[in-house]
Amino acid sequence: MFCESDSSAVASIPRPSLSPSRRRDLLELTTGYGLILLVLWTPRYFQRPLYLAAVAWILLVTILSFDGWAITGLRPSRPSRSLWTLGGALLLASIAIVFALKLRTLHHPHGTAPFIKAFWGYALWSLVQQFLLQCFVLLRLLRILPSQRAAIAAAAGLFATAHLPNPLLTVITLIWGFAACMLFLRYRNLYTLGLMHAIFGISLAITVPGPVSRNMRVGLGYLRYPSTHGLHLSQSDHTVSTEACVIAAAPTLRSARHARP
Repeated sequence: MFCESDSSAVASIPRPSLSPSRRRDLLELTTGYGLILLVLWTPRYFQRPLYLAAVAWILLVTILSFDGWAITGLRPSRPSRSLWTLGGALLLASIAIVFALKLRTLHHPHGTAPFIKAFWGYALWSLVQQFLLQCFVLLRLLRILPSQRAAIAAAAGLFATAHLPNPLLTVITLIWGFAACMLFLRYRNLYTLGLMHAIFGISLAITVPGPVSRNMRVGLGYLRYPSTHGLHLSQSDHTVSTEACVIAAAPTLRSARHARP
């Protein structure tokens, strides 16, 4: 008798379910992230329409569910608080360059103008990637998952997964994803994160040999990278990924075939 009563009591307990707003966040996130993965893993012919669909979807849901300028880090209340992170990024980049000089793996465009020409698009794309990781992915995961720690771990995992099957970039973006999410929640400054991303990405591009990183390609571009491919010193024809939480093609760059972090 008691067993039957207990069983019926347990059965009558309502099962927890996602609220409508959390279901909407989950739909927005899975759709946007799915489109990003499709861009990364489809041949070039299909990338353009998928890329446009991903951009349109992310822009639409961002506008419809905008969290506010301060929450998204687009208008930091105290921007000077996070400036020290740029110093740390420059220090790590300098150390990487010193090691590259000793190992003779440093390769970069010579002169200020060629350097800017090669990497200005990537610097802008770094900010876009951080917007995707923090504002599109992390903020939704914070509403979907039960804890902040779980949201950070999930966001970093999604960001790293988007850089498969490149082992170097997958590990680096996993670490950076954790750090970037924690810094974002502490300072709410998207601009310093974008600058840090640019510093790390550019230093990685000029210090790691192309055959090792496969010139920063991810997804299908990584698998199709020829083993005899030489170094690309300018890196200017590469498409940058994201992401987390990344999109496979940067509108300022020429080729939509490849990706880099």
